[in-house]
This record gives sequence, structure tokens and C-alpha cells, in this order.
Amino acid sequence: MNCLTLGAPIPQSGSSTWRDHTFAGGLALALHAGLALVLLQLAQEAPMAPAVAAVIKTQLVTLPAPVPPPPPAIPDAPAPVQAAPEPIVERKSVERADLALKRVEEARREEQRRVKREQRLEAERQRREKAEQLQHELAAREAAQREAQIQQEQRAAQQAEAQRQAALAAARAEAEAASRQYLPIAKEAPDYPQKALDRGIEGECTVTYTVTASGRVENPVIAGNCHPLFVRPSIAAAKSFRYQPKVVNGQAVAVANVKNTFSYRIQ
Repeated sequence: MNCLTLGAPIPQSGSSTWRDHTFAGGLALALHAGLALVLLQLAQEAPMAPAVAAVIKTQLVTLPAPVPPPPPAIPDAPAPVQAAPEPIVERKSVERADLALKRVEEARREEQRRVKREQRLEAERQRREKAEQLQHELAAREAAQREAQIQQEQRAAQQAEAQRQAALAAARAEAEAASRQYLPIAKEAPDYPQKALDRGIEGECTVTYTVTASGRVENPVIAGNCHPLFVRPSIAAAKSFRYQPKVVNGQAVAVANVKNTFSYRIQ
């Protein structure tokens, strides 16, 4: 009986996985088991030969243990790239660019400071203008108050002057009224004596009397020198006088020592 040797090539490449090895091993075992089963059936069906003994030769194929897959390769860190030496021209350009940038930044900061300074000056100017406006308004208000006070004082002075003038007018009116009390309401000249006319005698005669509260003449007497021919007509004339009585506190009073001088002249 011929010997059949079955075997599956096992790849030895480093890129095979554990799953591939397991599948290959299981397939080989299954083939061996199937072959053994076929041979067993053939031995049962064939007549047994008395003189010849059946010999079955088998060969055990040992599969190598599955090799575990290698761990995934970790990519190596890239080696630091050495910077190429900076050219002198490029370094100078960078320095000039940095200097220009610094100048731009300094100009920007200077502009910001200028704007802030102008804003501060503008705020100070507005504050001064507001203070000056308030001072002007206060001065104008005080001037208006002084003007109003002056006008009020002038009106008060005018009123006081008007009252004073009214009082003076009243006083003058009262004085005039008092002086009119001595003015006769009715007064007639005395008769010229015929004897004095015949003789050509002239002269004056003063009579003193009292004006009563009713305005009449009372107690006339001759005062001073008077020609005897003029005494009687002078007293008679004085008794005929009528006066406005003097009034004090609303009451008429008598006035004494009222004098009246009669002049006798020949025309």
C-alpha cells in the first residue's frame, strides 16, 4: 500500500498573522482525520487475505507552533532637523524688520498717548468753559438781583418822597388854612370923620381885639398913638369885621391880640 503524505505549506513570512497559522493547522488536522476514516472503511469492505497481512504506514507531520504576530511597529520620531546657518543678509533683514516693527509699535503708542493727551486737554477746556459759563450766569443773576433791588429802593424812595410831599402839602394846606383863619370874611372901611376932613387931618389907628370861636370881634381897643378923631370910627369898623374861626383838633377856638391898622388918607 502506497503511503500518502499530505502537508500544507506553512508560510514563514514575517507578515503572516496568528489567524492564518490557526486556519492552516486546523485544515491539516481535518485532512488527516478524513484520510484515516477512508482507509478504515476500505479495510472493512475488502476480503481478508489469509496469507498476506495488511500494513499501513503513516507519517506524522508536526506543524510548527504558531508564531505570534510582531507588535505593531512604532514609527521612529523624526530626527531633529538642524537649522541651516542663517545667512548674514537674512539676519540683517530680520533685524531691520524687527526695528521697523518696534518703530511702528512705538509710533502707535505715541499716537495713543497723543490722542489721550488731546482728550484730556479737551475735557479740561470744556470744564473751564462750563465753569466760566456758570460764573457769567451767576454774575448776570447777581447783577439782575442788584438792579431789581436798586429799582425797588428807587420805587420805595419815590413813594417815601411822594408821601413826604403829600405830608408837606397837607402841612402847607393846614398852615394856609390856619393863616386864612385871620382873614376877615367881611370887612368894611371906617367912615372918615368930617371934622378930620375939614381940618385936613390924616393918620393911622391900630385896633387890637379878640376873634371869638364864632368869628366875631370882641373887646376892640386902641393900641399905640391914634388921633382922637379916628378912635370911634376905627372901633366901630373893627366890631363889624367877621372872621373864619381858628380850628384846633376839630374844635373852633378864640384868637386873642388880633391887630388891624386903619389908614386915613384924604384923596
